[in-house]
Amino acid sequence: MTTASDSAIQARQREIAAEHILFQVVAHVEAQHPGLLDRIEGSIDHLGDPAKDGTGDDEAVREIARRFVASARKS
Repeated sequence: MTTASDSAIQARQREIAAEHILFQVVAHVEAQHPGLLDRIEGSIDHLGDPAKDGTGDDEAVREIARRFVASARKS
């Protein structure tokens, strides 16, 4: 039986793995085709948090995206 904490742990682990893979893909494509990060950065203002339960925070989602792009630029 999977408990809520097991589900949360698995979700966190999937998120870490997905972020790593995505980061590597973005860094590779940017190296081959400069400008991808500029395009992504230009789209950040359109991001939003679709939560409908009062926990949504559009700006928090945008800040995570900004940090992701900044980190990708450093690599």
